[in-house]
Amino acid sequence: MSLKVGDFVTRKSYGNDLLFRILKIDENRVEIVGEEIRLIADAPLSDLTFVSDVERNTHIVEEKKRSESCYRLFRQDSRLMRNRNQYEMTGGYTNNSSYFELPGRILHIDGDPVYLKKCTDLYEKLGVPVSGAHMQEKEMPLQITSLLEMVRPDILVITGHDAYMRSKGEQNEVKAYRNTKYFAEAVREARKFEPHMDNLVIFAGACQSYFETLIRAGANFASSPDRINIHALDPVYIAAKVSLTPFMDSVSIWELLRNTLTGEKGLGGVETKGLLRRGMPVKYIDDRG
Repeated sequence: MSLKVGDFVTRKSYGNDLLFRILKIDENRVEIVGEEIRLIADAPLSDLTFVSDVERNTHIVEEKKRSESCYRLFRQDSRLMRNRNQYEMTGGYTNNSSYFELPGRILHIDGDPVYLKKCTDLYEKLGVPVSGAHMQEKEMPLQITSLLEMVRPDILVITGHDAYMRSKGEQNEVKAYRNTKYFAEAVREARKFEPHMDNLVIFAGACQSYFETLIRAGANFASSPDRINIHALDPVYIAAKVSLTPFMDSVSIWELLRNTLTGEKGLGGVETKGLLRRGMPVKYIDDRG
């Protein structure tokens, strides 16, 4: 059958291991993006296998099981943290809950509108305030400052699609990565706006991104130390963990990576303070919108 933009496919040369959607078709070359992983790739038409709605639904069910397991773990950790917060704020009197919490506000910039919608839905499910913006990765360094001025976030997520292209260079060469240079430039621009790493916490990167370059550029957290694929929702779990950790505490990097779908081979970072602020009494009204 004739393939078209938006169809779901797998790659024969990779054992049909990952689900992709077609982004662009140019004669016999096709640009594809991962449906659940933040990978972008080129493939010949002859290497692609069409995925029917039935097959895709089966994949979605399996992926949902995996995602739900991660979500339950995150919620479990959040409940434990909330119980501790309540104990600290009420002096151990559990019937006195007259305090409020202000989670860190997130600006999530994503190169994929489908991923952005999935991420913002999850932020809302986790109870984390977020503003989302979609743009191509190459536009991010140009737009980042104006967005930061407008939103004034506590946490910045810069992500989309990436890939290490062996034919373009070695793993320690930025030119060998499809979009790492744009992510790094955006991080550097953000650090001009706010240099302090605890005043603006930054996650940057996607599948196979050049981790070391992103950390050197000023990111608190980044992908991908082992140049592996990361899940579309991994940036959400990292940003949400920082948002919901009290600012007097440091975020445990081990706990943070434990709450992701990819783990330490795909994600890493540096010691960072939490951004949740607690206060009382509950008559306070958040006027930040």
